Amino acid sequence: MVKLAAKCILAGDSAVGKTALAQIFRSDGAHFQKNYTLELFIFDSAGKELFSEMLDKLWESPNVLCLVYDVTNEQSFANCGKWLEKARSQMPGTSLPGVLVGNKTDLASRRAVDSAQARSWALGQGLECFETSVKEMENYEAPFHCLAKQFHHMYREKVEVFQALV
Repeated sequence: MVKLAAKCILAGDSAVGKTALAQIFRSDGAHFQKNYTLELFIFDSAGKELFSEMLDKLWESPNVLCLVYDVTNEQSFANCGKWLEKARSQMPGTSLPGVLVGNKTDLASRRAVDSAQARSWALGQGLECFETSVKEMENYEAPFHCLAKQFHHMYREKVEVFQALV
């Protein structure tokens, strides 16, 4: 059995729930069986500009991207463009598959970002779109399953190209 490993950058403003999302998904055996053939190495980036230069190495050569925003914070959604540009600048001339995740849906009365608006922006950027509540443990698996599928599809395409050359 071949094991694949994908580098996933988790990006977004501070306090949107990136770390909580990564921690809840982490495979500790409680939620996920440990016998799988694709591992996501999730790199949780700091959301503050202060740390961005120190984290440049972290951003090198990602395979997939998980952009996270807070559905109650319009600015965190607006800044996703900046985070996407930073990630894509690490892989010029190549496609970087990814997802956009609106977190904190449990705070419905404070929602500031419309689901349709986020979905439209994501699709325009070539990203899949999800909403989740890490606090309520709702839909937190779906973005990572999607990222794994995107990476596997990209891997299969590269294998096919390689096999065609042989």
